[in-house]
Amino acid sequence: MAQKPLRLLACGDVEGKFDVLFNRVRAIQKKSGNFDLLLCIGNFFGSTPDAEWEEYKTGIKKAPIQTYVLGANNQETVKYFQDADGCELAENITYLGRKGVFTGTSGLQIVYLSGTESLNEPVPGYSFSPKDVSSLRTMLCSTPQFKGVDILLTSPWPKYVGNFGNSSGEVDTKNCGSALVSNLATGLKPRYHFAALEKTYYERLPYRNHIVLQENAQHATRFIALANVGNPEKKKYLYAFSIVPMKLMDAAELVKQPPDVTENPYRKCGKEAPIGKQIPAPEEESACQFFFDLNEKRGRKRSSTGRDSKSPHPKQPRKPPQPSGPCWFCLASPEVEKHLVVNIGTHCYLALAKGGLSDDHVLILPIGHYQSVVELSAEVVEEVEKYKATLRKFFKSRGKRCILFERNYKSHHLQLQVVPVPLSRCATDDIKDAFITQAQEQQIELLEIPEHSDIKQIAQPGAAYFYVELDTGEKLFHRIKKNFPLQFGREVLASEAILNIPDKSDWRQCQISKEEEETLARRFRKDFEPFDFTVDD
Repeated sequence: MAQKPLRLLACGDVEGKFDVLFNRVRAIQKKSGNFDLLLCIGNFFGSTPDAEWEEYKTGIKKAPIQTYVLGANNQETVKYFQDADGCELAENITYLGRKGVFTGTSGLQIVYLSGTESLNEPVPGYSFSPKDVSSLRTMLCSTPQFKGVDILLTSPWPKYVGNFGNSSGEVDTKNCGSALVSNLATGLKPRYHFAALEKTYYERLPYRNHIVLQENAQHATRFIALANVGNPEKKKYLYAFSIVPMKLMDAAELVKQPPDVTENPYRKCGKEAPIGKQIPAPEEESACQFFFDLNEKRGRKRSSTGRDSKSPHPKQPRKPPQPSGPCWFCLASPEVEKHLVVNIGTHCYLALAKGGLSDDHVLILPIGHYQSVVELSAEVVEEVEKYKATLRKFFKSRGKRCILFERNYKSHHLQLQVVPVPLSRCATDDIKDAFITQAQEQQIELLEIPEHSDIKQIAQPGAAYFYVELDTGEKLFHRIKKNFPLQFGREVLASEAILNIPDKSDWRQCQISKEEEETLARRFRKDFEPFDFTVDD
C-alpha cells in the first residue's frame, strides 16, 4: 500500500505579521483541507510592537497549525530565542534551535540552520559559523547508507544557486547569499531547500545531485525562496507541497528525474569547495584577444576585459594552453584561413566551414588553443553559449533550425559544428531519430542526456567523445572507446532523412574556390550583422 504523503506549508519572512499569516493559513485549510506542518524561515519576528505577539504568547490567540520557526537573523530579535537548543514559543509555535535535525513520527527528516553566515569569531548569537556547517554535515553524511535529507531550512539563500538555472530576477546569486549554505546543500542533498530574507519568490528548476554517466542516479533537489508575508507586490510567501519521507519511498521512484532538471549549481568540475572558504565563482581565465580588419564591420569591438579599451586599469589576460605545433584554428596562427572568419568575439570566433554542408554552415571556435568543450575555461564557455543562442535566433529568422555537434577524436582544436536545417525539411524528432538510427546501424552507443546537463560533468579532459545538440536543447552523447567514423555527424545530416545531400557527407568533396568562399563569407557577415552581440552600438 502506498504511503500517504504529508501535506506541508512553508512560509517566508513573517516579520511579526502573525495575524496575516495565520488568517491566510486558516483560509487555505478551509478550502483545501488540513495541513500537517507550517515551516517558517527568515525573520519570524519584526521591528513592530509586541502587542500582536503577546496575544499568541499568552494564549489569547492560537496558531491554527503546528508551526516550526528558525531563529534570529539580527541582534534585535535574539531576545525572543532564549534556548539555543529550541523551545516552545507559544502554543503550536516551536523554535527549532540554532542547528540540528528534526525527525517526525512519519520519518520525515528536516535539517535546520538558523541565522546568517559569519566567518568571524566570536560568532554572534544570530549567526552560524563554518564549524556549525561542518558539524551538521559530519553528523548526517557520516551515517551508513546516507542518501540525503527530505528538507533543508535556512534563512539565507545559498550562493550561486542560480548557476545553470532559470533567472532569479533581481537577486544576483553570484554575489548574494551564503557560500556555507551552498556547501551544506551540496553535502546534505535535500529534496526541498527553503530560504528567505531577499523579499522575493524564486522557484529554481530542480537540479541533480549526481554526475551523469559517472555516478548512480540520485534524487533531485528543489530550491524555493519565499517572499515576506503580506508584501504589497503580492509575491508568493506561502508554499504548499506534499512529500513522502525519503526512507519510505521506493528507490526507483525517489531517483526519478524531472524533465526540466539541471546541472548542480554548486559543483565546479565535480569538486566542492572546502568548508570555511567561499565557494569560488566559475574560474575566469582570459584568452588573448586577436584582432584583424573585417572591413565591413561597423561599431567598435569590446576589449578582452569587457571594458572600453581606454580603461586606465586593463585586466592582464593569461594565455590559454599553447599548441604543440602548427594549428589550423588558433586565430593567431598563420595557418588560419582568415577569409573564412565571419565574426570575432572576446574568446571565440565564427568561421564558415570549409566544404560546408550548406552556404551558412559555420563553426564556433575558441580563439586560444583548446582541444574540446570539456577543457574550456568558464568565460569561454559563456561566450560559446552566447554564440549558440545568437545563431539559433539568426537561423530561426531565416526559417531554419540549427544542429550542433562536436567530435573530440583525432582533432587538435575544438570545432563546434553548427549546421542549419530548413524547418520545412523535417522536425527535430526526425533529426534525433536519424542520429539514433544511424548510430545503431554502426553499433555506436548514442545516449540521450538531460537537456540542461553539462558535458564537463560527463566527459573528463582528454576523453574522446562525440555529441549532438538539437535546437530544443536535447543532447545525444557517445563516449568513443576505440574507433569512430570521422564523418558521422556530416553523414547523418547529409542523409535523405534530413538534408538529402548524401554526396556532401565528405567535406573534401564540397570544396570551392577561395573567391567563392570570400563571397559566401561577405554575405554571411552582412546577414549576421543585426544579430552581432560582439559590437558596441
